[in-house]
Amino acid sequence: MVRWSNLIGMARIQGPAALGEGPLLYLRNWDIRQKTSKVCWRPERSELRDKSIHMGAALRQKPTDYFSRDQIRALRKRSSWHATWLLVHCWGVIVATWAVCALWTNPLVVAVGVVIVGARQLGLTVLNHDGAHHLLYSNRGLNDWVSEWILNRPLFGASVYGYRKSHLEHHKHTQQQGDPDLVLSAPFPITKESFRRKVWRDLSGQTGWKQRKEIFVSAFRRTGGPISNRFHRAAYRLGPNLLINVGFLAGFAACGVWYLYFFLWLLPSMTWLLFISRLRNIGEHACVVDNDDRLLNTRTTRASWLERVFIAPYWVNYHLEHHLLVSCPCYRLRRAHRILMDGGHGPAMDLQPSYAQVIRLATAAA
Repeated sequence: MVRWSNLIGMARIQGPAALGEGPLLYLRNWDIRQKTSKVCWRPERSELRDKSIHMGAALRQKPTDYFSRDQIRALRKRSSWHATWLLVHCWGVIVATWAVCALWTNPLVVAVGVVIVGARQLGLTVLNHDGAHHLLYSNRGLNDWVSEWILNRPLFGASVYGYRKSHLEHHKHTQQQGDPDLVLSAPFPITKESFRRKVWRDLSGQTGWKQRKEIFVSAFRRTGGPISNRFHRAAYRLGPNLLINVGFLAGFAACGVWYLYFFLWLLPSMTWLLFISRLRNIGEHACVVDNDDRLLNTRTTRASWLERVFIAPYWVNYHLEHHLLVSCPCYRLRRAHRILMDGGHGPAMDLQPSYAQVIRLATAAA
């Protein structure tokens, strides 16, 4: 039996989940107590990773094991126009939702607006993830500027460079000892009651409040040197983020609906965004086989159109395809999926028909 205790500070995660190093993509499992070796759904899964299996950091399979060189060339092709369209679409949906809720302000409309905006906030983090892989624009300066200032900072994220460094470690050591994101999938499967508690904390804002508090605390945390250095670091970490959000608030106030900033930007980012981010994390790596097979240590979930609208925007559900070919932009992942299916790889892949099925797998513990 392995005890998973003291996992209570999101800022303590080493990796892209670390506060100040990326967007609010990742969640902690705040109520983890212990985890048994109960198998989720594949009997060959071992709770304790065998070091003999994971000595090699780089997984053995290559993209050419699944795609032809011509297919790889086509899948890796970046389109600045397509990336720009996704940026415009994501922010356009957010602004349009703001406008509708400002014109017809009532509890039902605002509640739907919270879900729509929260889903597009996840869309911002998905596009930022592409930026971390240099997949938005071929011009790296433009790519990184857009990632940090258009996608990341509005959600109180920080440096795209820190996120990129840690996220590449996740790809190098997927579901292995060196994976900085292993803490996100290791506790599963859990009980249904435990999952309900997590969902309640997400949707009630408790998780979001803890995360936001840690953002501000970590920005001023003592790291040595004169105290002025702490304020300079905090100003760089939080100053631009606060200015952007003050700009949002001023825009709402100019339209006479200042309160909608809190209901339609802060509230979604502290509730629905965190809930669907948890579903995303579970869907990608929870309850999969922890070995060197790229087709088994990552999952793709076949999302319905409703799930794509409210839970999994911009093809984020094709996570297995992303791991097989990390240089494939998000808008070509569905094509990569079709190639794998046509190539006969489907039976060997970890595919699930919906996020409801993923939740059933993740809550299979007694």
